Amino acid sequence: MAAPATEHVRNIVLVGQDGAGKTSLAEAMLHVSGRTPRMGTTHDGKSYLDYDEEEIRRKFTIGTSIAPVPYKDYKINLLDTSGHPDFVGDTLACMQAAEMALFVVDAVAGPQVMTTKLWREAEDMRLSRAVFINHIDRENADFDTAMALLHARFGSRLGPVTIPIGVDADFKGVIDVIRMKARYFDQDGTTDERVEDIPSEYADAASAARDKLCDLVAEADDELMMKYLDGEEQLTQEELERLLDQAIAQELFIPVFVGSTIIEQGVKGLMEDICTYFPHPRHHGRFRLANGEETFVDEEGEPAAFVFKTVSDPFVGRLSFLKVISGVLEPGMELINARTRKKDRLGHLYVMMGKETTDVKSAKAGDIIVVPKLSDTRAGDTLSKSGDVAIDPLPLPVPQYPVAIEAVNKKDEDKLGTFLARAIENDPTLRVSRSEETHQTVVTAMGEAQVETLLARLKEQTGVEARLVPVRVPYRETICKVAEAQGRHKKQTGGAGQFGDCWLRLEPNRGEGYEFIDEIVGGKIPRGFLPAIDKGVQDAMAEGFLAGYPMVDIKVAVYDGSYHAVDSNEMAFKTAARIGFRAACEKANPILLEPMANLDVTVGEEYAGAVMGDISTRRGRIVGTDSNDAGETVIMVRVPYAEVVSYTKDLRAITRGSGSYTIELEGYEPAPADVTKKLVEAYQAARAAGN
Repeated sequence: MAAPATEHVRNIVLVGQDGAGKTSLAEAMLHVSGRTPRMGTTHDGKSYLDYDEEEIRRKFTIGTSIAPVPYKDYKINLLDTSGHPDFVGDTLACMQAAEMALFVVDAVAGPQVMTTKLWREAEDMRLSRAVFINHIDRENADFDTAMALLHARFGSRLGPVTIPIGVDADFKGVIDVIRMKARYFDQDGTTDERVEDIPSEYADAASAARDKLCDLVAEADDELMMKYLDGEEQLTQEELERLLDQAIAQELFIPVFVGSTIIEQGVKGLMEDICTYFPHPRHHGRFRLANGEETFVDEEGEPAAFVFKTVSDPFVGRLSFLKVISGVLEPGMELINARTRKKDRLGHLYVMMGKETTDVKSAKAGDIIVVPKLSDTRAGDTLSKSGDVAIDPLPLPVPQYPVAIEAVNKKDEDKLGTFLARAIENDPTLRVSRSEETHQTVVTAMGEAQVETLLARLKEQTGVEARLVPVRVPYRETICKVAEAQGRHKKQTGGAGQFGDCWLRLEPNRGEGYEFIDEIVGGKIPRGFLPAIDKGVQDAMAEGFLAGYPMVDIKVAVYDGSYHAVDSNEMAFKTAARIGFRAACEKANPILLEPMANLDVTVGEEYAGAVMGDISTRRGRIVGTDSNDAGETVIMVRVPYAEVVSYTKDLRAITRGSGSYTIELEGYEPAPADVTKKLVEAYQAARAAGN
């Protein structure tokens, strides 16, 4: 496929709920265009685009694939994205590379949760939008009901440009409202289409759809709109077609197509309208720069490209997905990374279809290309000849689902670490951290499916088996009253022994941390041993007293003691201090402190009551409620962190996947007696078992 001119490129991101048929639409377009010899299918593992082992096993898209569809002298770059909430980060990143979002909606289920979420994201990005109502041949499919649901959810600017000829088992073709013709696609191996007059029984429905289309499209021309409203004239065919692309690009009109990808009805007409009326990169390809300015796709500018996705392929190595912003890219060209200021050489340029790569000699502004083996390039980077172009990447959702991971075989810990480092390069919504306090490697993800996929790929690519263990909540311990105790350590071994003796007073020091005070008078303990006493106390605090958690907010004074001129040393006083501290703790009413979280939960009004009820069962306190611009309820909560560590899973269950939240740890509060008892018993059992 030769490098197309910018105005002959269409970058379309396919978005919507899992199961609506995004991948099957892309597969149908590839087949109808002649790009593939057969229709790829997901359910039997024979998809060209869902080729990953996990995608085949799960039967849904995980990572975005590219389907370059040739149509006449156009190139349609389809970005087939995941509709699963755990992989929404990849979907959002790829939406930034497109000029048009084509929402695929199931004719029976209608627009669902992820469709609505991604619609709002597309609005925020100022992406033009279109809808393809799929599966109109399914049992219980109803076009009018599907349109009513779309209007209720997304407003009145949506209008059909195709309507079905029959529904359910009677569906056999579509009416092209723009050209007022009936179109039938015959699956006879010719990949051809019959265009005929509209059947008489559909004439009224087609005329009503045409009137709705003209009403919306006329807004793209103020002068024509005034005449149209005054009833002076109707839009001519020429005026309609002239204004249609403007209305779509200006988001005045959102076209709705209908069809069935499995039997490939409504697909060829969709491709024709994409090339004829959908915005091309130069018309709608605006990018916000890091300095706040905007830039547009420009064939004449310096070579520059935005990296919207990276993948580490086990066979090819690192692959970088680039949207060419300006100029022309060619193999051998050196570009500067705006983030690192380092040069990177473009060894090869690939056009990808699923996992299949094809070398190309150049890529022009507006096109999407894949480049292998860029050394230090990651998603969100900008490469340019000067290094002065820096596209501002979209902020991605923050993961809130932490799990602790460890290799089954301790010898594989290094391999696990290397794999995780590569995984966070491929998926920017993953976070990996190592807690020195709990000695756990914690992966924070978007949800369970993302974690399960991570573990499966770990085993498949490295042979390492890993397991998940509960995340250790960072509890703390402290004391509630003043107490004193002696710490005395004496050991005689025949030669020089060990002797340390100190009296300690412990006081609560809430909110002030640890404080060590020297109250020794008269040289009862030489000054040189005081740092050892301080160190012994801090070591004992780090070990905890009740359940093995670090102790905080304690003021410790050493006020008396004794020493031996020969047997006293730093080690002896350090040991004595540990003994004295634990003895005083026993009398100081030690308690467990639990970390608290501030949680802002955003849900639809219909779920607010259920969420508030659930929060109360988790010992949470409702601080307040508010509403956002989308009409959703925002519930502000103060809750023990241990109760909401894995809240992602539970909130999705309560709200059918529509809820979201942000969480911030802030402060500690005394833990209830039952929580303390449970943790103390677990700690004692672990010590008894030698752990």
